[in-house]
Amino acid sequence: MNKPIPPNEILEKPKPPANESSVHGFEWWRRTFQYKTGMGLTAAEKKQYENDYEFVLQRKQCNECYQYRDWILQYSPTVIFMAQQIARLNSSGQVSNGQPSLKFDESKIICDVCPEWRSGGFHPELGILLCQNRIRDKWHLEDTLAHEMVHYYDNTRWKVDWLALKHHACSEIRASSLSGECRFMQEFARRGLGFKVSRGHQECVRRRATLSVMGNPNCKDEKHAQKIVDEVWDSCFGDTRPFDEIYR
Repeated sequence: MNKPIPPNEILEKPKPPANESSVHGFEWWRRTFQYKTGMGLTAAEKKQYENDYEFVLQRKQCNECYQYRDWILQYSPTVIFMAQQIARLNSSGQVSNGQPSLKFDESKIICDVCPEWRSGGFHPELGILLCQNRIRDKWHLEDTLAHEMVHYYDNTRWKVDWLALKHHACSEIRASSLSGECRFMQEFARRGLGFKVSRGHQECVRRRATLSVMGNPNCKDEKHAQKIVDEVWDSCFGDTRPFDEIYR
């Protein structure tokens, strides 16, 4: 004979899983469903569960983000090249065994949760932030990291004033153009049949640079951002340093 279902008030509160893999176990799923339905739960208990589950999710995202980062730093030709160029600029004459010190400081690339809909960011004093909750996959992280490393390179070489709209726009044009995020397959995946092959790369770079400049506190609106991007376009789009040319 089947045992009767216990009343809601004596249902045991589930504990958070000990590790990420146990999230997928049947027991955690059963208790998760129980909590999602709100059976016998106080508002405080449900909030605690949500906090526990969010913590596990963020830890999983964080671990995955760092695994992707380390793989990309080891195998991506674009990122490896940018890391070498930044390290060369940072060496400032430091020599080890008769050779310039060309080690990039990986601690300058961190993963964290971002509230905005963005995949990464650069801060001239802190380094590169990868938004672990916005990264879709390893290849998305590669494009994001390459983009931010162009900003890192620009800031190291020219000491960019990031509040100056023309400085900001120039680096955004270069980052979108050189990182690979505007190559054919990426744009086709984003825009489908609306993508124009003939000038697709330039249109993508303009669009993404404009969106980034709009986030500058000194930018009034989209029209203002477009004007600034247009003013610096010729000199900045044509500047492919440290690459010899744009690789698509």
